[in-house]
Amino acid sequence: MCVESDGCEIEGCSSSDEVRTLSGSMSPGLKSNPDLHPCKPGQKFRAALLRCRSPAAAAGILSFGNVLNYMDRYTVAGVLLDIQRHYEVSDSGIGLLQTVFICSFMVAAPIFGYLGDRFNRKVILSCGIFFWSIVTLLSSFISKEYYWLFVLSRGLVGIGESSYSSISPTIIGDLFTNNSRTMMLSVFYLAIPLGSGLGYILGASAKVAAGDWHWALRVSPLLGITAGTLILLFVPEPKRGSADQMGGRIKTRTSWVCDMKALAKNRSYVFSSLASAAVSFATGAFGMWIPLYLARAQVVQKTAEACTKEICNSTDSMIFGAITCVTGLLGVLIGAVTTRLCRQKTERADPLVCAVSMLGSAIFICLIFVVAKKSIVGAYVCIFIGETLLFLNWAITADILMFVVIPTRRATAVAFQSFTSHLLGDAGSPYLIGLISDALQQSYATSALWRFLSLGYALMLCPFIIVLGGMFFLATALFFLDDREKAEKQLSQLTRSTSAVKV
Repeated sequence: MCVESDGCEIEGCSSSDEVRTLSGSMSPGLKSNPDLHPCKPGQKFRAALLRCRSPAAAAGILSFGNVLNYMDRYTVAGVLLDIQRHYEVSDSGIGLLQTVFICSFMVAAPIFGYLGDRFNRKVILSCGIFFWSIVTLLSSFISKEYYWLFVLSRGLVGIGESSYSSISPTIIGDLFTNNSRTMMLSVFYLAIPLGSGLGYILGASAKVAAGDWHWALRVSPLLGITAGTLILLFVPEPKRGSADQMGGRIKTRTSWVCDMKALAKNRSYVFSSLASAAVSFATGAFGMWIPLYLARAQVVQKTAEACTKEICNSTDSMIFGAITCVTGLLGVLIGAVTTRLCRQKTERADPLVCAVSMLGSAIFICLIFVVAKKSIVGAYVCIFIGETLLFLNWAITADILMFVVIPTRRATAVAFQSFTSHLLGDAGSPYLIGLISDALQQSYATSALWRFLSLGYALMLCPFIIVLGGMFFLATALFFLDDREKAEKQLSQLTRSTSAVKV
């Protein structure tokens, strides 16, 4: 029999059970007491609600929220051509949408990382989701004379989504450990390609169904509010480090300055963050420009005509979205299984798998620009293989961080890794690609062929950045074992110092 905090019995519990309170703490089971009274109907409902708050359910809800985060982010990319025509802006102007979004995202990330290491994490997550949902909905009503306001709204959405990406992985890290943590993080990071792909599909489908691209921005907010409510109700707030070997007893709190100094000296963390920046550069540029690039390729091949209507053809966005969903699923699953198998051969498996996948991805991404002029199908095949290899490393990179950073500074570490990867990656890549494309178009006579080629030449920058990311993962492999051992020793010292204080 279990007892809730108000002193009533909860049916269906044994004396050894534990009950999670709404604050996320654990209340040990108590023996039956004659002073206890039966639960009232409302209290029984509350008790049943608490029993649903399992770690697996929490990980599922957090993964669902992550899907919505990325779905909202790439809904704009799914109707990019329509937005460009509606607001009458250039390639660099339309690329500014993603750049402003990412800039606000990365600036807010360290702030939320600091808050996530010190305050209730699920409350911060829920507030962030509610905020971006409302802003996204309101942005769908901005008229064509106020493009600057539409750009600003994307910046505000980036602030809301930043809270989620910075904090939610640390909750999963505190609910699971070892291979189970790797698997749950794999599911969580599967949301990145899955949500991105669904964003393209949702944007294109809603536009076609409603006959107006603005409706693409009015679906994800409703789902976002639902996810925020589920997090408040069903996701616990575990103690930081509770899933680690000596978890649940860490009370020592280091200062923010001390945390930053430790992270700066952590070579595995620094190199893996730089590698993440390379991934972000490529995915940010690809996510924004590849559907438009393929649409221009079909105009060159004369299998389609340039858009002159109010509602443009979104077939390429939907196909690219579907490919992103499938390759994301394959990439994350293959990455998790491959890493688990390789760990039996070498303890450096995590960074080595990432390095090999990055270098392989660069080859197939290069081939996209070789075959796109002649064969759209061939381009899609190269995109499929290249994205699968690129998505292989997302969950593994997060797991590397969990191994080399102690629990009490993980939210800060995730936030600054996010800040670094966006600052050096997708904060500038969409705008930079658009800027290069515009510059090339101005250098020569404008034609359908040259618009296609100029964008392709600009996108050729991505494979070289991916190769650089692979080199950073190889550097991570050199220091991974030393940094993991240091983290384990620091965790042990924190636990012993806490025990000494108690004595």
